Amino acid sequence: MVTSDTAHAGPSLDLLPEHEMIRQTAREFAQKEIAPVAAEFDETGAFPADTIAKMGAMGFMGIEIPEEYGGAGLDTLSYVLALEEICKVDASHGTIMSVNNSLFCHAIYRFGSEEQKRKYLAPVASGKAVGAYSLTEPMSGSDAATMRSRGVREGDEYVINGRKSWVTSGPVANYIVLFTMTAPEKGHKGISAFIIETDRPGFVRGKKEPKLGIRASATSEILFEDYRCPAENMLGEEGQGFKIAMAVLDAGRIGVAAQALGIAEAAYEASLGYAREREAFGRKIGQFQGISFKLADMKTHIEASRLLIYQAALAKERCKETGGRYSLEASMAKLFASETAMFCAHAAVQIHGGIGYSKELPVERYFRDAKITEIYEGTSEIQRLVISRLELGLR
Repeated sequence: MVTSDTAHAGPSLDLLPEHEMIRQTAREFAQKEIAPVAAEFDETGAFPADTIAKMGAMGFMGIEIPEEYGGAGLDTLSYVLALEEICKVDASHGTIMSVNNSLFCHAIYRFGSEEQKRKYLAPVASGKAVGAYSLTEPMSGSDAATMRSRGVREGDEYVINGRKSWVTSGPVANYIVLFTMTAPEKGHKGISAFIIETDRPGFVRGKKEPKLGIRASATSEILFEDYRCPAENMLGEEGQGFKIAMAVLDAGRIGVAAQALGIAEAAYEASLGYAREREAFGRKIGQFQGISFKLADMKTHIEASRLLIYQAALAKERCKETGGRYSLEASMAKLFASETAMFCAHAAVQIHGGIGYSKELPVERYFRDAKITEIYEGTSEIQRLVISRLELGLR
């Protein structure tokens, strides 16, 4: 856990040795294994299967999952520290890691039966298989009650038909947590969740999305054409899908916040180094107020984001014991950190000038990668809606 240290002149937060160890391990791995290939995978858009497998072997793909189910058995703070370091080097690898941990593994561990946990968690948490999460449809984004996909009960199976969109890791996923309508007349209370095995008949991978950023994180549509899902693969109970989806997104938003923090830090450190070296009009550009104030704002936003993320991680840990929700902390962290990533990435390009617009440096990649953090797993507008409604006592 994070401990408060009041012995210094000002308040500070110290990490326990085990947290420092996971952060250092992730940092070394990212620098050694991911940094040399990040630009190439961004350029080609290929899925980094080899490094993802290595991340699984290191325990990064199921950090909070107990060892008996193939995970590392660590806490939420360990997860955000490791994810931050991975995303600081490459947000694409971090996105794959985040979805595996926050959206797939967390969903199965929290809402799955013992049989489901043993069957599906071990391969995904250990990195031997890839997990995904599918809620969005072409005509159904934040308003999940308008989804058009259907799951109809026939004996011991549900026959699923429909099209889902923006499925992170969709082109490569072995298993997917799917949300579909089983009782359309009930609106969002008619949504149910299922564990989908992608090698069964009726599952079709659709077009791969040509994205602005996080290009090595494969994203696609998926189609269901009379896909027969065993009833035993329902996650939770019928009609509980929307509740499960929202609870899982709380965890996902903490992951996106950590991802955003990593991008922001990378942009800041690149800018700080450049401001110390680049000269103009006989001075280092960091000595000009126009540049130095940008750096000051970047640093302040980053440290505020870090505290919000740590607070959300600790809130999630408390809720593991109580079974409560940590929606407020997760949404605040996600909102502020994602906007910080975009703010810092934009400032970094500006500080670097022309070279910042060139692919010769990773700054332009930070800029492209940052934008998605304000959109997926709930846009900034949705986060503001969640925060305000919770504060106003509205449900």
